[in-house]
Amino acid sequence: MKRLFTILSLLLAFDTLLVAQPANPQPHRNRRSMSQYTTDTPMVHDPVMALEDSTYYLFATGLGVMQMTSTDRQTWTGYRRPVLAEIPAWTHDSVPGFRNHVWAPDVIRYHNRWWLAYSCSTFGRNTSAIGLASSPTLNFKDSLNYRWEDHGCLVASREGRDAFNAIDPAFILDENGTPWLTWGSFWDGIQIARLDTATMLIAQGEKPRTIARRVALRDTLRAEPNPTSRYAGRNAIEAPFILRHGNYFYLFVSHDYCCRGIKSNYKVVVGRSRRVDGPYLDHTGRDMNAGGGRLVIEGDKKDFEAAGHNAAYHLPDGRDLFICHGYSIHHAGQSILIQREIRWTEDGWPEL
Repeated sequence: MKRLFTILSLLLAFDTLLVAQPANPQPHRNRRSMSQYTTDTPMVHDPVMALEDSTYYLFATGLGVMQMTSTDRQTWTGYRRPVLAEIPAWTHDSVPGFRNHVWAPDVIRYHNRWWLAYSCSTFGRNTSAIGLASSPTLNFKDSLNYRWEDHGCLVASREGRDAFNAIDPAFILDENGTPWLTWGSFWDGIQIARLDTATMLIAQGEKPRTIARRVALRDTLRAEPNPTSRYAGRNAIEAPFILRHGNYFYLFVSHDYCCRGIKSNYKVVVGRSRRVDGPYLDHTGRDMNAGGGRLVIEGDKKDFEAAGHNAAYHLPDGRDLFICHGYSIHHAGQSILIQREIRWTEDGWPEL
């Protein structure tokens, strides 16, 4: 999802892009049944989006992957049924302690199927795995076609073996239509690898390469201790997402710390490259592998204390959309969906 937003049907009104925040101190929610509810203030973490047959699908961290739908991106229907009704058994073998709380998914339409990547981990550890599944459709009401087929592990990391953490996956198609996967959280930062066009697994012989970090791995012991876990890495960067625009690929990443409610200080920065695998430089020419990044969004200290873990899309009407979650001051630090339109500067940088 950082490619042309796949469209099977056009058009949804996009007259006004709003930060998803209500006027009332509590989000509006109209419970229609035990299985679904409606809201104008989605409480989500690590959101990504897809469009199929005039319906927007929102996926996020949750039990078996949380899902919501909307036809206008303002009123959302949430479902208590997870995307993954059954978590593949291999995930429990690969990640001790992991059960069914799935993190940070991403979806892409490729070769007439939807591909879902999802994170299996435990907080503060880098023994993790990214799973892969596919379905002909996102519409779970289509009983003939809707089904998620397990394709196993995309990439895994092991504590004491790997320098990276295999979570926060995001797909990107390069200028030739070849799929790539980027991922990473803390430890040695953000990784990228080319995928096999037939299987969507890591291509044979392909090795992950680091494309963004705050500090070099050898210097992490001198970095600020991680306040979220004494076991976690100190390289405070995660949640990559790549959007192609014009002649450049734009790498968005989140700096600093999520998951602490009002104490969070998450922010999103961006760099760009003419190659999907980098190097990615910011507006000053600083390499994102050396801590570079142009600020895109941070907490405004009025509505949101912090904001991060974003996705970005080209919409059917020609506009570009940026989404992320923000830690809402009005909702005691709950993570709320933020939607903003991207405007491009004359020298080609995204601004909200």
